[in-house]
Amino acid sequence: MFGSIIPRVRVLAALAVVLVLSAAAYGFAAANTVPASGAGDGAGTISGYTVGSVKYALNATTPANIDSVSFTLTPAGAAGAPTVVKAKLVSSSTSYSACSLTASTWTCTFTGVTATAADELRVIAVQ
Repeated sequence: MFGSIIPRVRVLAALAVVLVLSAAAYGFAAANTVPASGAGDGAGTISGYTVGSVKYALNATTPANIDSVSFTLTPAGAAGAPTVVKAKLVSSSTSYSACSLTASTWTCTFTGVTATAADELRVIAVQ
């Protein structure tokens, strides 16, 4: 008779421990506070720039080399004035030259680009 009561007591004791731990966990979870936050997703049209008034400056010593190119950028659509502009002159090149703004004209300087190697003017501009 005592053999059958001991397993029941162990089961009841284990159940009591599980209930106490469950109640404690619920109490800690109920105390969590998370501040309000926002999240979202959206899309917009990317409008570009019109490049105009392009002028190339040749090297004074070696006129076969292009020292710089200057141009204007006119925003298209909802684009604002660009803040970063880079350009390259050789289509197979992966490096772009940084450009600077002076009196509404962007100027990009180049080193070692010959007039015969220059096969494009690629301009990247961002707000």
